[in-house]
Amino acid sequence: MGQTVLSEMKNDTAVLEQIKETIKNKCVELIHLQFVDIEGILKNITVTVEQLDDVVEGKQMFDGSSIKGFSPINKSDLYLLPDLNTFAVLPWTVEEGYAEARFLCSVANPDGTLFEGDTRNVLKKTVDRAAEHGYTISVGPELEFFLFKADENGNPTMELGDNADYFAPSPKDLGERVRLEIYRALKAMGFTIEASHHEVAQGQHELSFKYADALGAADKATTYKWVVKTIASKYGLHATFMPKPVFGINGSGMHVNMSFFKDGENVFYNPEDGLQLSEEAYQFIAGLIENVKGFAAVTNPLVNSYKRLVPGYEAPCYIAWSASNRSALIRIPAKKGMATRVELRCPDPSANPYLTFAVIAAAGLEGIEKGLKAPASIDADIFHMSEERRAELGIENLPGSLEAAVSELKDSELARNTLGEHVFGEYVDMKKAEWDSYRTAVHTWELVNYQDKF
Repeated sequence: MGQTVLSEMKNDTAVLEQIKETIKNKCVELIHLQFVDIEGILKNITVTVEQLDDVVEGKQMFDGSSIKGFSPINKSDLYLLPDLNTFAVLPWTVEEGYAEARFLCSVANPDGTLFEGDTRNVLKKTVDRAAEHGYTISVGPELEFFLFKADENGNPTMELGDNADYFAPSPKDLGERVRLEIYRALKAMGFTIEASHHEVAQGQHELSFKYADALGAADKATTYKWVVKTIASKYGLHATFMPKPVFGINGSGMHVNMSFFKDGENVFYNPEDGLQLSEEAYQFIAGLIENVKGFAAVTNPLVNSYKRLVPGYEAPCYIAWSASNRSALIRIPAKKGMATRVELRCPDPSANPYLTFAVIAAAGLEGIEKGLKAPASIDADIFHMSEERRAELGIENLPGSLEAAVSELKDSELARNTLGEHVFGEYVDMKKAEWDSYRTAVHTWELVNYQDKF
């Protein structure tokens, strides 16, 4: 799947020396080597600091057959390639004379080439494709989460952590102290946190962090989810990025803000246009609209994802775009100039950020490559339109279930080409099995409604 990045790491001696100095000054003894599986679930191997040089040389092997969707048993040996730029001391481990640190890693084959089943490598491939056009990809994700109280064993209950509402202050916002500790941890790990607040639903929260390049943003999203869960557990709470954990209140989204840059300039910005958008921006929007049904199973990967994508809870379920309308799937935030960006509002935080950013960027890039034309913007409230009016305007729906989304995914050439045959095949099979498991299970709703009646 391309050249190994090992040689780049070997030659980055200045960064490595700085890491070694930090390890010495902070008394780091253990290093966690982290990577994600196809679903984006964080995995971890811990080594002692004395093994740092071997780790940087890419000598840390693991059994890929034990990771969902990775390798068959007869080709199980895989290696971890740490990204030196992701090194961070874990602030919650620091005590007198002791600390732990981590690297996020890519996965390599025994011959040193990048493993095609590693979703971090999938995103790298999309970044490289954009670079062929002279573009760099800038991404700013916004991940919402819920806090539930945990029981005496640390298992989540269904009792929310607070009853506050949007932007509520303390003392009603009981999650404020938890967010403060999350903020401190993320800041110590190199994040720039821009805002922290209570979200619309009870027990729902968000901390927003500064945008980054596509790979860096996916690394940050992965780290953010891990840190949020880790800190919440210290307060007797369980943090979940499940998109719709409670019926009747808003679910959690992962709005993805994306823009392309070339030669240091924002390609999406055109001050002469009425909306200050360039031709490339309109083509990018058109690419998203053309392909969103086909990649929805990636951006919204769970059975539960489609319980969020219903009218009435601020989650977009209709395929349209607008410069301001939050009922539209695609929105153009008010800030322009270097901050001009396209916001896709359907993704949710259970999604693998590496795959999510890859398919969004690839869809937008295809729109630019093919010169696609964006439909007219929809500025009216789509949620309150009649079905007939939406049909008149040509507004289609996102898939209504994981089953429908997987069916669209199977037919998407863009998804297949972006994910690669390995990830595409494993992902489709995994999601088909997930739907079958849900479809054949007997749920509480059925028992409540049918058991006594029939």
